[in-house]
Amino acid sequence: MSMNYANIKYYDIANGPGVRTSVFVSGCRHHCPGCFNAVAWDFAYGQPFDKTVRNEIFASCQPDYIAGLSLLGGEPFEPENQRELLPFVRNFKALYPAKTVWCYSGYTWEQLTGKEPSPARCEVTDELLALLDVLVDGRFVQAEHDISLRFRGSRNQRLLDVPKSLAAGQPVWWEDEKVRRFDPLSHRCAMPAPPKGGALFVLTGRCKKLPLRGSWLRTS
Repeated sequence: MSMNYANIKYYDIANGPGVRTSVFVSGCRHHCPGCFNAVAWDFAYGQPFDKTVRNEIFASCQPDYIAGLSLLGGEPFEPENQRELLPFVRNFKALYPAKTVWCYSGYTWEQLTGKEPSPARCEVTDELLALLDVLVDGRFVQAEHDISLRFRGSRNQRLLDVPKSLAAGQPVWWEDEKVRRFDPLSHRCAMPAPPKGGALFVLTGRCKKLPLRGSWLRTS
């Protein structure tokens, strides 16, 4: 059975640094209370993650202003999903070696690396994990929810630098001082409103119309 996906967000700025393409896979066994995407718990939800969809994602990441790919869910590290994602991520890294891959998982680093028993471990886990740049690990915990956190929903979750963590043999936090938390009160695009049918993405500098979907991006 092939993997389904629940949603694809192009020009996403919420799930990793820069402008990204984010893929929300279907299927999750965690069932965290307060989950923002509970509809994607069902493995049968959504549409097939077929070759046409994969190629559309690859094409969306071609522009230089796209920083990379983010994998969410659902749960990307359910064994069924890992087996589908491994060749996809492998091809992505071959096409775009300079772009980053982020992955959000309810499983912890210790569970995925086999230091703690976990049903997530399968024959492809080690290779898929090694292809990632950053892993955001841990279940969403409603009591730990904090809207001020960057790129994560609850305080128990960690942003882990995967290459450094693998090299060190223990979790190493991801750090990038060049990426700062967005303050909507002090960083506004110099436009009264986004164009009709478009979305307003605010980073730093001036506004520029993107070549796709009439969106706007501050680029300098």
